Amino acid sequence: MGRIVVISTGGTIASRWQGSGFAADAHGREVMATAAVPEGVTIEVVDLFSVNSPRLTTAHQLTLLRTVHEVLDDPGVNGIVVTHGTDTLEESAFLVDLHHDDPRPVVFTGAQLPLDAADGDGPGNLHDALLTAATTRGLGVVVAFDGKVHPARGTVKTQTLARDAFGDPSGAPVGNVGFGRVSVLRRPRRPAALALPGMPGTPPRVDMVMHHADADPLLLNAAVDAGAQGLVLVATGAGNATPEMVQAVASAGARGVLVALTTRVQAGPVAELYTHGGAVDLVAAGAVPSGTLRAGQARIAVLAALLASTDPRERERVLRHALGEAVSADADPAVQLVQT
Repeated sequence: MGRIVVISTGGTIASRWQGSGFAADAHGREVMATAAVPEGVTIEVVDLFSVNSPRLTTAHQLTLLRTVHEVLDDPGVNGIVVTHGTDTLEESAFLVDLHHDDPRPVVFTGAQLPLDAADGDGPGNLHDALLTAATTRGLGVVVAFDGKVHPARGTVKTQTLARDAFGDPSGAPVGNVGFGRVSVLRRPRRPAALALPGMPGTPPRVDMVMHHADADPLLLNAAVDAGAQGLVLVATGAGNATPEMVQAVASAGARGVLVALTTRVQAGPVAELYTHGGAVDLVAAGAVPSGTLRAGQARIAVLAALLASTDPRERERVLRHALGEAVSADADPAVQLVQT
């Protein structure tokens, strides 16, 4: 079925007991040794790093992004599997998806149980990811986990410990894995890919601030004063806060800070419905609504916009593009299944 490159980055799928808790320490070949490889698939392993995913930095993620592009420079590669910690998998996968312009798949996977667990889920997830990478085309970047295939865009970790850890609360999977095949259910809608960014010496700072009862602009203003070039306001409801937060957003924008507006509610879009500090006023103050993307992926969209340009207007345009304002299903390549 093809040649698949596995990029190993650590996470629970590569974790062992350290005396007081689990931590990533296994190399990619050790992880691969636990899984059944689909017939006809050949494997190459790239050990990029081995860390618990909460420790990932923007520099790690940009290194992963560039590595994916370097691997796909080889026309003999049929697809990529990235083994990744589940805590920040949704962010890394979305970053790669924003810059992915190739019909060959990039499939992220991981585990909820550690490497040596007798009933671990890592081997099954890895097998499914390999099968997805070898037999599909035109899906963009996806997440293969617990028998389902999810689009990178919109998919978040929905369970802290359960095996069925990922999903898009506002959408549906793109496929299922079972009986030795991948059943593609739909084609994800994705904007045109962004150009590959450079590797900045110091990546731009992008912070997140959550609104709540009694919240004031103190933390938002502190982030700006600390040098944040981008912010994500995690509002309540359909994207609502207070008049004081609106003023803080306007002041941040006046200082050149790019602001995205999302919500702490699990599912549904940000919507301009309410004034008196609601989304109507926040958007008028310069915040860019994130649609159904939640905080982690909204932050990645802001980061991508900051890396794309130094011009404030162009940054906002790229942010709106990354958030999917003008996504067209017609712009995507057709989903294909590789004949096996």
